Amino acid sequence: MLPAALNDVIEALGRLPGVGPRTAERYAYFLLKSDQSVSQNIAAALTVLHENVKTCPKTFAIMDASEKLSPLYDDPARDKSTVLVVEEPLDIYAIEHTKSFTGTYHVLGGAISPMDGITADKLHISELIKRVADDDVKEIIIATNPSVEGESTAVLLDKLLGEKYPDLKITRLARG
Repeated sequence: MLPAALNDVIEALGRLPGVGPRTAERYAYFLLKSDQSVSQNIAAALTVLHENVKTCPKTFAIMDASEKLSPLYDDPARDKSTVLVVEEPLDIYAIEHTKSFTGTYHVLGGAISPMDGITADKLHISELIKRVADDDVKEIIIATNPSVEGESTAVLLDKLLGEKYPDLKITRLARG
């Protein structure tokens, strides 16, 4: 029988996505064997996470809570006439890592998935449509995941944006 405190840590870590029972046990045991400062640093970082990170009201990207708008939007070097649309905030950083995109981003907050209760009205689609006019957007690049949900979301975006803005260039991120 494991000590209750260790068991609590295993259960807490096991709630993380992609962490099964064995991995949770390994993480918990690692923390127990490590210097106490390792656990304290993790606990301190988690304690301020929600206070120090917020969502950009324009792009829905994650950013420091001290900022008004995401630097990926507010930077004057960014081309606001080109918007790359992604499903989740962390999708941005995979693209930023390439250092080849100079436009701005728009995070939908997921993909349409009726089975999971995610409908178009729960995504940031209306905000994207408004941004096209507000920022005089010339091109939308849809970079949703190549899943059934991602493809459905892309088709809907293409339809809605194409109907409202017939001169808007709508492209898809290349796959291969």
